[in-house]
Amino acid sequence: MSARGLLLMGQCMPCIKKNASKIRIRRMELDKNLNMYFKKDEFYFAHDPQKLCKTGDVVLIRELPERLTRLITHAVEKVVYPLGDITDPISGKKVVVGKYREDIEMANQMFGKSEKAFDYDKAPPRGRLEGTKDFTHGETYIKYHEDGKDQPFAV
Repeated sequence: MSARGLLLMGQCMPCIKKNASKIRIRRMELDKNLNMYFKKDEFYFAHDPQKLCKTGDVVLIRELPERLTRLITHAVEKVVYPLGDITDPISGKKVVVGKYREDIEMANQMFGKSEKAFDYDKAPPRGRLEGTKDFTHGETYIKYHEDGKDQPFAV
């Protein structure tokens, strides 16, 4: 990288390194023969001692002035979008599938709310299912073989 102040936006992936997060930066690469763009993923290890990001979060990373280790070349700046709550980047409004939450609430006021409808205002933040359905907080490790046992934290 030539510019030291360069910020990159990527998605946090499962990582087995201590005090680091594995970040996937997705870019589009032009194939000149087909004249089409294809996805190209680059992976960076970012220094994250406070464990700011969890698997699936969209984060900003910045290149460090000097490498901490052979692999860790960047540092996590901030979590832009946590996994789960989808936010429209242009308007800043919360989105459900293809509609704004405000529009859904207005339709519920006009036509009446269903008894089975999900209430986003009363829903707890991400992390309430840690240990039952959400295993992003656990220590990950490399799965070397299939032994028939459940291995929820294996990469």
